[in-house]
Amino acid sequence: MKVARSRALIARWRAGGLPVGTAEPPPRPARPERPLLLAPRDMPKRRHFGSRAGHLALLHALAHIELNAIDLGWDIVARFTDAGLPRAFYDEWAEVAAEEAEHFALLAARLEALGAAYGDLPAHDGLWEAAALTAHDLLARLAVVPLVLEARGLDVTPQMIERLDRAGDPDSAAVLDRICRDEIGHVAVGARWFERLCRDAGLDPAATFRDRVGRYFKGALKPPFNRAARDAAGFPADWYAPLSTA
Repeated sequence: MKVARSRALIARWRAGGLPVGTAEPPPRPARPERPLLLAPRDMPKRRHFGSRAGHLALLHALAHIELNAIDLGWDIVARFTDAGLPRAFYDEWAEVAAEEAEHFALLAARLEALGAAYGDLPAHDGLWEAAALTAHDLLARLAVVPLVLEARGLDVTPQMIERLDRAGDPDSAAVLDRICRDEIGHVAVGARWFERLCRDAGLDPAATFRDRVGRYFKGALKPPFNRAARDAAGFPADWYAPLSTA
């Protein structure tokens, strides 16, 4: 349902049928009845990847991330309509949301091809916390969602692709490769708008990034970083390297 509605919405958006107005998005997005959502601490331990159960658990977890990413993409479009931003800001985030919908569709199709489905396993409900914590601060939202959470995906996805290839699942590996390439663009959108908004407000982007992450993200940033992908996204290392656990 989210994928179909995202496809319909982006088609209208591209056709110019949706002006930017004002909105009061709900504190939580609509979700399907399944999967069962648990607190992160209550999640069962991930099965070993070499098993079928572990293989499916990885794809299921990634599908859940992408479902949340659809919500995060559309939420930034709807929530910050009073920020005095140009239409280009909303255009770019609408396209990000549409790509996240396609990512979820691809992963759901892979689960189906392997005899499973999204919703078969429980999933943790911590991903939406980033949206709730940053609902009042656009710079915080940009810092935490695209520049911490999505950038983390750039760091870990290449290893997942290798594991899937070694497990004899090149089709899933190809889906993750597509997602990783798209996510470079998503991080780039976040970095570009974060820097622009900081410059417009007379703020130093690197210092402001570290401030917002320190206030709204729990824990340090975990290396190793995929510097090649982060650099390709225009995400300067001096913004995030000082926050590393290394």
